[in-house]
Amino acid sequence: MSDDLNMVLTRHFAATPAQVWAAWTDPEILPRWFGPVGFSCQTKEIDLRTGGVWRFDMIGPDGTVWINRHQITLYEPISRIEFLLDDDGHGVHEPKEVVITLSPEAGGTRLVQKMAFSSQADLARARAMGAETLGYTTLDKLAAILVSG
Repeated sequence: MSDDLNMVLTRHFAATPAQVWAAWTDPEILPRWFGPVGFSCQTKEIDLRTGGVWRFDMIGPDGTVWINRHQITLYEPISRIEFLLDDDGHGVHEPKEVVITLSPEAGGTRLVQKMAFSSQADLARARAMGAETLGYTTLDKLAAILVSG
C-alpha cells in the first residue's frame, strides 16, 4: 500500500520493549487497555500468536458496538506485531493492515503503529471519525497499564 493510505501513530513509553510486548500479547492484559478512552472490549475469542485471532466487540460510551477481528499474521517477539483488522466478515468496514513496531529508545520504548487503508475514502472516513485522536487515547490507556502493572 502506498504511504498516502497510511495512518501512523507513535509514542514513547517509560517501559522496556518486553513490558510493552507483554501488554500487547497477554490475553488477560490486552482487552483491559485496548480501545479509546471510554470504550471497552468484550472478547469472544482470543489466541494471541502468529496465525491466531482476536475477535471482540468494541463498546462505545454510548453503547454502540463495533465488531472487530484481528487476524495475527506475524508475532516477532519483543519487536513487531502485524495483523489484519476487519469487522469479522460483516462487510461494514474495509479491512486494514496494521503493523506495530517496538524499539528501545531513551530508557524506554518507541512504539510505532502503522495502519494501511485500502482506499482514500476509507482513510477519510477514519479521519472524520477522529481515529487519530482516539488512537492516541488508546495509547494513553496502554501507558497507564504499563505504570500500574
